[in-house]
Amino acid sequence: MGSCSLSVSFKLSLKFSIFSVALALIWAACGAQESMAANSVTFPDLYEASISELQKGLEKGHFTSVDLVKAYFARIEEVNLQGPTLRAVLETNPSALAQAAELDLERKIFGARGPLHGIPILVKDNIATVAIEGMNTTAGSFALLGSIVPRDAHVATKLRAAGAIILGKANLSEWAHFRGNVPSGFSGRGGQATSPYVPLGDPSGSSSGSGIGSAIGLAAGALGSETDGSIISPSNNNNLVGIKPTVGLTSRAGVIPISSHQDTVGPMTRSVADAAIILHAIAGKDPRDNFTLAQPAVVPDYTKALKADALRGVRLGVPRKLFTRTNTAIVSAFNASLDTIRGLGATIVDPADFPDFDELEASNNETIVLDTDFKVQVEEYISELLHVPTGVKNLADLIAFNIAHADEELVEPFWTDQSEFIASENTTVNQAFFDAIAADKDLGATRGIDATLKMFAVDALLMPSNVASGPAAIAGYPIVTVPLGFLPANTTLAPARPTRSSGPNQPFGIAFVGTAFSEFELISFAFAYEQATHNRLKQLAFPEAIPKTQLVDIVGK
Repeated sequence: MGSCSLSVSFKLSLKFSIFSVALALIWAACGAQESMAANSVTFPDLYEASISELQKGLEKGHFTSVDLVKAYFARIEEVNLQGPTLRAVLETNPSALAQAAELDLERKIFGARGPLHGIPILVKDNIATVAIEGMNTTAGSFALLGSIVPRDAHVATKLRAAGAIILGKANLSEWAHFRGNVPSGFSGRGGQATSPYVPLGDPSGSSSGSGIGSAIGLAAGALGSETDGSIISPSNNNNLVGIKPTVGLTSRAGVIPISSHQDTVGPMTRSVADAAIILHAIAGKDPRDNFTLAQPAVVPDYTKALKADALRGVRLGVPRKLFTRTNTAIVSAFNASLDTIRGLGATIVDPADFPDFDELEASNNETIVLDTDFKVQVEEYISELLHVPTGVKNLADLIAFNIAHADEELVEPFWTDQSEFIASENTTVNQAFFDAIAADKDLGATRGIDATLKMFAVDALLMPSNVASGPAAIAGYPIVTVPLGFLPANTTLAPARPTRSSGPNQPFGIAFVGTAFSEFELISFAFAYEQATHNRLKQLAFPEAIPKTQLVDIVGK
């Protein structure tokens, strides 16, 4: 029954006999669980359950973390490789149930560590987790299957320290969508992930599985990573809140890289409050990532940014030129949102365009930086692995591996390309590379976002999420996206090649963009907007993509 049959294998440093205490607590928990089963309890709906709701249920003893893990595992089983075969999760954590039992016992003895204690979280499969736990870290590629990482990624360590359970590895666009011209959401190991809102719809990438999994409650939330759009875009397509942090707010140590100049790790959740909780847990300095040494001496508690009146007196700028080619339905919804935001006390400056817009549009510096960084940094990452069964050592080896294993990696007809790998392999660290880094900082930050904020005396920039990533990517600046709306029900269903670019009820978001380390302010603006609109639940995923398993099906069974 539930957690009552689990054995005690915990190593807590106590001066008294842990065995007798544990035994008593387990029997007490059994009695409480049986008593609870006899009573009527309203369990949170796992499609939408917030971290705080789950924490309240755990505190009250309505269910345990073991129950939660079992429920999420069952939900993954329903829709991942069965039913709509969304392919959101590459693998689940074989140690999750044991870890949940330990955290349940720790809660009984010491109380909760904080809001993430015993809460299951998915992490993208480019975020390292120790192999002894039972999961791989592969960026979705067979080339790294069975490789042994030296340690958890720093963000994984911080999640665990906060009491979170790493439930599994989310599928992704392979190599964080840096292999070639391949549909978002495809990896050799995971296959083609698809949207839970449009059948065979584009889930966007590269944090595709993190987006899908969080959207329909396959976990309480997820971690994604972004180089340019890889948190914001799948959050946009999957009706989520996503936070792309300033480069250097969260460590990239132990994360399979594209570029140290642009990579960052952040949360993808169903609410701003949940995203703030997770960001607070993973932010902080790390000696293994020197970019984190530039962050403020004291990182704010982002949960204190959750103020419904935060837009009062704020000035927000709209860089109209960025979205002249955006879907008219999205622009219409965005324009309507401006009235809502004005009603919350903000002043809208529209337009507030980038003074260097034309240069930003024409620049190819980002390609130079990313291609050159990836070749060098992926080799550095592989060199630190303790074991690589395939023997790959560098990018040239990865290209050769894919050719040799084309049936798994270069799959006909849509997934054959590795042009990005080849372009990266042909780069050299030279003066043009260093010039491109400097030019990006100048274009994106100094004469881009910072100049726009100053010129129009605005606190942040506001735009549709599908156009938000570019300038912030090359500047290394933060973005927060929140659900805004859905394409109309009469939208033409695009052909599946292999995914659909658009369709009825496809979600889209609104983004708040700011200067370096302005996450606290952006979260507060996003929260105020979210609380005034509650757009997310105005449209659910398509019925087959919504898992049926709930806690009532697990507790006491």
